[in-house]
Amino acid sequence: AMHPMRSEHIRAAVKRARGNRKEIVNKIEESLTHCLAREGLEGEVLGREKHIYGIYQKMRGKRRAFNEIMDVYGFRIIVDKVDTCYRVLGAVHNLYKPLPGRFKDYIAIPKANGYQSLHTTLFGMHGVPIEIQIRTREMEEMANNGIAAHWLYKSNEEDQPKGTHARARQWVKGVLEMQQRAGNSLEFIESVKIDLFPDEVYVFTPKGRIMELPKGSTAVDFAYAVHTDVGNTCIACRINRRLAPLSEPLQSGATVEIVSAPGARPNPAWLNFVVTGKARTHIRHALKLQRRSESISLGERLLNKVLGGFDSHIDKLSPERVQAVLAEYRQSALEDLLEDIGLGNRMAYVVARRLLSESGEELPSPEGPLAIRGTEGLVLSYAKCCTPIPGDPIVGHLSAGKGMVVHLDTCRNIGEVRHNPEKCIQLSWAKDVVGEFNVELRIELEHQRGLIALLAGSVNAADGNIEKISMDERDGRISVVQLVVSVHDRVHLARVIKKLRAIKGVVHISRVRA
Repeated sequence: AMHPMRSEHIRAAVKRARGNRKEIVNKIEESLTHCLAREGLEGEVLGREKHIYGIYQKMRGKRRAFNEIMDVYGFRIIVDKVDTCYRVLGAVHNLYKPLPGRFKDYIAIPKANGYQSLHTTLFGMHGVPIEIQIRTREMEEMANNGIAAHWLYKSNEEDQPKGTHARARQWVKGVLEMQQRAGNSLEFIESVKIDLFPDEVYVFTPKGRIMELPKGSTAVDFAYAVHTDVGNTCIACRINRRLAPLSEPLQSGATVEIVSAPGARPNPAWLNFVVTGKARTHIRHALKLQRRSESISLGERLLNKVLGGFDSHIDKLSPERVQAVLAEYRQSALEDLLEDIGLGNRMAYVVARRLLSESGEELPSPEGPLAIRGTEGLVLSYAKCCTPIPGDPIVGHLSAGKGMVVHLDTCRNIGEVRHNPEKCIQLSWAKDVVGEFNVELRIELEHQRGLIALLAGSVNAADGNIEKISMDERDGRISVVQLVVSVHDRVHLARVIKKLRAIKGVVHISRVRA
């Protein structure tokens, strides 16, 4: 449908080639049937037609000419039970020489969608390559008709699906879970496309259980394949008993162990390297929930701050008034309204006025700044234009959809809205601020050898960390270095600057602000 001309060309070429192949196909078929009879094995040998899309994929993916692909003859041997599959494999390997590295056992390790079969490639008569699939009748039905061929509608425990059926049901259950967790239909399609036709790698859990994953999967994909909670709380991994980065692609045969911590949360950066749809969907879902809970928490603090200026609180408001305001804003629950406030889509000042307007009194401006701890997460960010750090006088700019952006009180970028209570709110740093904050310094110093090493040594001596460094020559003698350093607060910054001033030849150090 997508490439009608290519399809027609290949179909015509297959038709032409079929006539020349009949004699060879019949001879190989007779040879295989005779081999099974000699070994006392019952099985049906079928010459397998290659699907034109399969031919097209091999021509493109493996860069092969049409003749090379059509010269490979495909056969399928259908037997009565699993034990016979392996006995037939031994018989055909005795008849023709197998190609090294081309044997795949999908019976012991089925594909994620429940497909099972033994695949092997042999050197047939006159050196002709033969691809053989060996499977039971039940596996044949599953391969041809899919999960629907064996779907069980009974729900009592005695008739619970086993083996292939259980894997098939598990796969469909995973697809349904992806659909429920996906934000929209495009996200769902993207996830399912990844999982439908993967090239697999097989890895082991520490207890020896085999896990099948798409090629290129990482330890995070593995963690989510084991269980959603393992993925969400994953903090590190061991591959073959050595500590490895979470982003390292897994190789077949590796043993993977996940290190998790109860309070850990998914990292948004994981979305850059995960491969499986399940991992991607669950990371996005967890981040949405995290963002929602943080938005509600910040929204509640912002609203209570404004209500506090009027000697009120969310808990003191009458349920009737809250419901009336929710209906006015077309929100179903108070949490939804608080989330909107936290994300900056609605202003706490305006919402507070609506909640208190029945009293007919005017709402004063809130007294005192709102304290921030630096751990508010996804709904609070720090402006890159002025890089505020604990100890600086700060103000919060409410940006629709982004939550609150913290700026320096004197930042020029918010000059126009600085005194608008619907856009900005006065902030202060809490006593228990945690984390590291980036600050940009401009250093003018005399050019000398080993300059970068000197600067790095001084910053390190003050327990600072260099995030970014760039250097320009102002003239032949003076160099200008732009340095981004991570510090804990203004006192820590002062310590870093003091160490930098001690370097011989430093002319001037200034903090870069908007």
